[in-house]
Amino acid sequence: MKISVFGLGYVGTVSAACLADSGHHVVGLDANAGKLELIAAGSSPIVEKDVDGMIASAVADGGLQVTGDVTEAVANTDLSLICVGTPSLPNGNIDLAHVKTVCAQIGAAIKAKGGLHVVAMRSTMLPGSMGDVVIPTLEQHSGLKAGQDFGVCINPEFLREGTAVFDYRNPPKTVIGESDTRAGDVLAELYVDLDAPLIRTGIETAELAKYVDNTWHALKVSFANEVGNISKSLGIDSHAVMDIFCQDTKLNLSSYYLKPGFAFGGSCLPKDVRALTYKAKSLDLDLPVLNSILPSNQRQVEKALNMVEGAGSRKIGVLGFAFKAGTDDLRESPVVELVERLLGKGYEIKLYDRNVTLSRLTGANRDFALRHVPHISALMVNSVDDVLEHAQTIIVGNKAEEFSGVLDRLRSGQTLVDLVRISDSTSGPQYDGICW
Repeated sequence: MKISVFGLGYVGTVSAACLADSGHHVVGLDANAGKLELIAAGSSPIVEKDVDGMIASAVADGGLQVTGDVTEAVANTDLSLICVGTPSLPNGNIDLAHVKTVCAQIGAAIKAKGGLHVVAMRSTMLPGSMGDVVIPTLEQHSGLKAGQDFGVCINPEFLREGTAVFDYRNPPKTVIGESDTRAGDVLAELYVDLDAPLIRTGIETAELAKYVDNTWHALKVSFANEVGNISKSLGIDSHAVMDIFCQDTKLNLSSYYLKPGFAFGGSCLPKDVRALTYKAKSLDLDLPVLNSILPSNQRQVEKALNMVEGAGSRKIGVLGFAFKAGTDDLRESPVVELVERLLGKGYEIKLYDRNVTLSRLTGANRDFALRHVPHISALMVNSVDDVLEHAQTIIVGNKAEEFSGVLDRLRSGQTLVDLVRISDSTSGPQYDGICW
């Protein structure tokens, strides 16, 4: 393919070098004339393993060229990758000044070119940036319509400094957020030989995906460091502890627990987080990540309460109030806490959970239920039908299979508050998902 790369900083230089090395014809552009001179001479403007040699070879055989002429670059390429910086502003927002400038230039060049051209953003940008800045700027300066007269995609990069060339060739995934299928098809051709999942999705989903990745990486570093601080204070080898932690790829290093939903509960997680953070305090350790876990969890209970109150009905039905499906464990169930608080506000509530029978509850589990909802037996009913007959607002509290079709059974005026995602629907007039 014929590709123009705008911005020859870290991402742009690595992308240009790897694309040229893969046999594509690449034209690089940058506002810094010094970078253009270095590349034209066969040298890299950044320090990164293997990039120097790749640039020298690509420039020598004509596969990589540089120019300062945007109109010429766009006219002679099919695809433009924008890799300019999006630095932080003092308030934490990102500065899109470079993005606006380049988009205005490319838009004018597309107007002069005619024919299909695809613009793909590699720069990291917050959700809404494509819709609020990139696309309007391109349309304004081209006089054309995105998704119709030219294509627009966002293609976040997942490159680590020091291993960027390896990461480019061996990505964990390739993400394309596209304005239209035709644009996505053009961009996908770049990655046809890579052995990685290709994910084609909406533009805003792709914008957010990169931030979720990097924030997760930052959270992992902070989590490991706080574990290290506790370990050192207790005279325990933190690396030995984390080596054991990392052996678990079923729960610890996996997608498990990483689906947005309601608060966690049960007999283990709340108790153990409390105990570990108590121990840290007794050691005079300030661990903001670990100390924020329980307050963050409590925010989800508050959010669910606000959703139920916002539905506007006093008659409430709860489907599933054990802390997860397939168990009768009510200990520290966030749904039980939600019920307790709704009762305190005078709501009329009916509860149903196939696995919870008061006569069979024993020990700490029974004590917890009776302490938090003293008259729980009077609230419990025998079927989903009983709940639907009583309630105007129905809360789904765990993911029991029998609740999967409830949305289709709602009467006019009933609202479903879904805390576990029993449906692929997004929030609307009769359906309110806690995180979707």
